[in-house]
Amino acid sequence: MIGIGARIAHPKYGEGAIFGESGTAWRIFFQEHGEKELTKTYESYEVIEAAPEEPGTGIELEDVIAAVENVFDQYLESPDPVALGDKWEGGTMELKPADDALKSKEIPIETFFHKIVMLRDRLRVLEQNINSHDKLSDEEKVNLQQYVTRCYGSLTTFNVLFERKEDWFKGEKKA
Repeated sequence: MIGIGARIAHPKYGEGAIFGESGTAWRIFFQEHGEKELTKTYESYEVIEAAPEEPGTGIELEDVIAAVENVFDQYLESPDPVALGDKWEGGTMELKPADDALKSKEIPIETFFHKIVMLRDRLRVLEQNINSHDKLSDEEKVNLQQYVTRCYGSLTTFNVLFERKEDWFKGEKKA
């Protein structure tokens, strides 16, 4: 039976747990993709573990939150919050097109900063997954690791946003 508390497999997102509903959609947490709202009428869900028969015995939102926090604690190098430099707090970033007839867009700098930090954290998780992958040879790991390092190097422009130097992106060192 599919319902709150069921564990399902989705062809695109993999295994997930249904933890809530919103109208015609299930709220599902996928380990690799986070929370998604997907229609209840989708026919390709594969039930891995049926929903409990008794109401209230399924997965609670608090359980999902605890699981996510546990994953962050295990896989992120620094679970401590990353601080935005004081001079940027409350500021905005303006994206202004070259064509004056087009409207510019302002984004709160905190929103942009959050996305940069999330990208950095995801690169760190990717790096750890590469290094711990049991089917990649050492040479393959080194080759993939070089691409991750180059990504860090491409992001060094954004180091100006960080309050602490230890939070900066670091790319390849030139010999």
